[in-house]
Amino acid sequence: MIAALYRQTGPAAEVLQVEEVERPQPGPGEVLVRVRASGVNPTDCKSRAGLTPRPIDGFQVPHMDGAGIIEGVGPGVNPGRVGERVWLWLAAAGRRWGTGAEWTVVPERQAVPLPDGASFDLGASLGVPAMTAHYCLFSDGPVTGQTVLVAGGAGAVGHFAIELAKRSGARVIATVSSAEKAALAEKAGADLVVNYRTADAAEQIRAFAPAVDRVIEVALGANLTLDLAVARAGTTVVTYAAQASDPVLPVRACMSANVILRFILLYGVPAAALDRAAADITAALAAGDLTGLPVRKFTLADIAAAQEAAEAGVVGKVIVTP
Repeated sequence: MIAALYRQTGPAAEVLQVEEVERPQPGPGEVLVRVRASGVNPTDCKSRAGLTPRPIDGFQVPHMDGAGIIEGVGPGVNPGRVGERVWLWLAAAGRRWGTGAEWTVVPERQAVPLPDGASFDLGASLGVPAMTAHYCLFSDGPVTGQTVLVAGGAGAVGHFAIELAKRSGARVIATVSSAEKAALAEKAGADLVVNYRTADAAEQIRAFAPAVDRVIEVALGANLTLDLAVARAGTTVVTYAAQASDPVLPVRACMSANVILRFILLYGVPAAALDRAAADITAALAAGDLTGLPVRKFTLADIAAAQEAAEAGVVGKVIVTP
């Protein structure tokens, strides 16, 4: 099969190669999936760049997320799954075979049925972003009736956080940095969209809701002052991303606000929570409650350019088509 891979970490254009390699075979409990779309996430780029060092077993096929069709099953897997449309999550977590190839193998629980109405591009957009959004929202229980602030509402995690929160009966405020991104957050269903660069951002939020109950935070250092300004005692700020340098935490201000800070990395989330997220996301897909961001599509031969686009922060979702 044709696969993108890297044998050492570094810049995308220097280490990513597209080669012919032996197609993997599904082992016990695994499925073989013909990949129709491979989603690119920041975590994929950080792994390839060596910013989050992980051992390489000879070579690494990149990308955690994807979508395709099951073409084979290993021992212990129902052969009736052959032909099933699926979306894939964490395919490359501790494994060689990511989705940046014509085929991949994953444990069968990580190949989730993709509803007929959902495209492969949308399926490949889920995985890390949607499951991160789900855990950020629901790790402390339901958010029904709460006011949720989603920072970076036009990003992949922010997009699904808006849609999943609205599906669960929350009121949603999203912050963005441009009119283009505001339009995406509004389309996703945010009740209020605020440009966080405006001087009265906190006042706009407080005019809509006296305080927010939960914050889904993409940039804790940059946004914590705004988060504290719209929090109440007991507000939970959940952060899922790290910047290049660690922020200085204003401990006294956090104490005075009586907020709760939570830090989440998807790779350490309990398996049962991941399975709940996968089931809830699939139910939301089937109900038509999840949509995709604008797609920026690349061929497998152009995978270096695809990862560079993702690293540059292109608006929308970067998809590689094997």
